Amino acid sequence: MSQSKVRRFDPRILIVGLVAGMGFGMMEMVIEAVVGRGFWAPLRFIASVFTLGKDTDPSFSFLPVVVGLMGHMMNSVILGVLFALVISRIASGVVGLALTGMAYAAAIFAVMWFLLLPLIDPAMLRLNGPGFFISHLMYGLLLGLGTWLVRERPAGRQLVAV
Repeated sequence: MSQSKVRRFDPRILIVGLVAGMGFGMMEMVIEAVVGRGFWAPLRFIASVFTLGKDTDPSFSFLPVVVGLMGHMMNSVILGVLFALVISRIASGVVGLALTGMAYAAAIFAVMWFLLLPLIDPAMLRLNGPGFFISHLMYGLLLGLGTWLVRERPAGRQLVAV
């Protein structure tokens, strides 16, 4: 797609945000399981924002896991749309978008880890910091690659006369 074309909202970017969020979430859950905090810890700690950090049991519990998943996926989609509509304009090509997505995700990590989480959800700071950062990079990579795919592939099928 040429840079001179106006980019409009493409609903497929919602799927990109969901897929990138799932990649981030699964990576983070595996990292936390491997380092011994528990597979469900990230989702439970996200949900603890509603209990002001008091619910920090990392075991499975249906309601906190669902609340954490909903919060995570909502943020993934919203931040994905922001990336696709605003941030991605500074890059072109698959490599440029992948690197821009990773830089964007690193910035999200820094703002979350150092500014927002201490104020609104200190339980999240119990996660493995380097693992959380790497999971953010995965989110950004998937976001950049997905945005590139949406840009390069037209929506809908095009029929070709034979």
